[in-house]
Amino acid sequence: MGNRKIKYIFVTGGVLSSVGKGIVTASTGLLLKLMGYSVGAIKIDPYINVDAGTMNPFMHGEVFVTEDGGETDLDLGHYERFLDVNLSKKHNITTGQIYKTVIDKERRGNYLGQTVQVIPHVTNEIKSRIREVAIETGVDIMLVEIGGTVGDIEGLPFLEAARQMMIEERPENTFFVHVALAPILSATGEQKTKPVQHSVYELRRIGILPNAIIVRTPRPLEEEARRKIALYSSLSENAVFSNHDLETIYEVPLLLKKQGYHILVAKKLDLAYKEPELNEWEDFVKKVKNPKMKINIAMIGKYTRLKDSYMSIIEALKHAGAYLGIGPNMIWIEATDIEEGRIDIKDILSNVSGAIILPGFGKRGAEGKISAIRYLRENNIPVLGICYGLQLMVIEFARNVSNLKEANSTEINPTTPYPVIDLLPEQKTVRTLGGTMRLGARPLHLVPGTTIYKLYGKARVIYERHRHRYEVNPRYVDRLVENGLVVSAWSNEGLVEAIELLPKDHTFYLATQAHPEFKSRPLQPSPVYIGFLKAAASLF
Repeated sequence: MGNRKIKYIFVTGGVLSSVGKGIVTASTGLLLKLMGYSVGAIKIDPYINVDAGTMNPFMHGEVFVTEDGGETDLDLGHYERFLDVNLSKKHNITTGQIYKTVIDKERRGNYLGQTVQVIPHVTNEIKSRIREVAIETGVDIMLVEIGGTVGDIEGLPFLEAARQMMIEERPENTFFVHVALAPILSATGEQKTKPVQHSVYELRRIGILPNAIIVRTPRPLEEEARRKIALYSSLSENAVFSNHDLETIYEVPLLLKKQGYHILVAKKLDLAYKEPELNEWEDFVKKVKNPKMKINIAMIGKYTRLKDSYMSIIEALKHAGAYLGIGPNMIWIEATDIEEGRIDIKDILSNVSGAIILPGFGKRGAEGKISAIRYLRENNIPVLGICYGLQLMVIEFARNVSNLKEANSTEINPTTPYPVIDLLPEQKTVRTLGGTMRLGARPLHLVPGTTIYKLYGKARVIYERHRHRYEVNPRYVDRLVENGLVVSAWSNEGLVEAIELLPKDHTFYLATQAHPEFKSRPLQPSPVYIGFLKAAASLF
């Protein structure tokens, strides 16, 4: 872009949260990237938490971990997957971060003599954060998704900061996209536009006139509805776009492109137009929608009431499935239901081709997972364990193969006689919970000849992202290995990073302390998930 200024695209939402702003932001970024521009994306979360790390998955969904160890909103996962980039913790801005910084500055005396207020001090800090990330990363275009819903009191400072940036950066360098819901009444089948109109009115009252409106609706937006929305929003009809329900989120960029959304963005921002090349993306979408075969995969976890708790794992399975021509049909199994006898393991697992022991923390559901792991191991069903899944697989093996009957994690039972899983040494002096886990990308030293070594193309060292406090206790490694457990990856510090069983003992039995799903991309699936699905589909 030469000496031209950085362009900023702000994405707001109306009517209700979780309306699809994250996918719209990621799709916008993909279209612009394929037009030849470098693109970044920031997610603003108006909650007062400093980051997502201490939030319950039922309230927030997955905590997405960045390369540099940020515990961030799950939308950063969508951005990374669509844009095929690694973002940093700075790409997730929260109210907690902003106010903490402003208060720290006030205590240091940065504002001496001033009454510190939301405007200008808080809004200035917000603008500074956005610009800092844009400049540091050197992007042509920075997308900024403002979480929550227009009208939420906690989001007002961020919307005001965006309004000010529109003036300071000049209108030709800013673009506002508003995403809002047009529901369909079940009684009449009528597509209602009034919620969209009201949310646009609320946005205009704040001082922001959107340049485009993207309407979330169960079926394609009707022309009469489009005309009404355009009229009440002071926009031309070609600035109102339908984002109706689709089979997969990866179709959204194709749908928006078909309606000319990218052309409108380029024109408003005075960007040189280049037709985005979407052939590879289209091929990927076709493979997701039309698999050659379908298989049942058990998803065994403790947060299964909110599938978003495992967003990256779900998407990693889709990526690997498209690569292999497999449609993974996910069978969700709540570990507490196993634990409390509400479901029978044999009944639920006898019809699956493979199972994933999902990550999580704490005692609830742990024994249910351990029971499922034993069944999977003894019945030679392919199994993949992630993070806490690895720890529970080690506990099951210690109890039922190494004859350490009361083996456990000190997280579950602090007085266990056989603490095969224990707190990391550096964690024993930690007194605060936020941002203090073993986080971010770290090296895994793979053992030659093992399954994981082969899956990663015989690489000796790989980097995957982590999020945990507990680890396999080194005191018990020899005992476990003597009984047939294979340690197939180690950390720099000599900690266990992956375990498996030999192929002669089990078709596919692999677990990683890391979360390889965080780095899986639509066109570059995670090797671990490819290997697991291959085994589950008997493609080896």
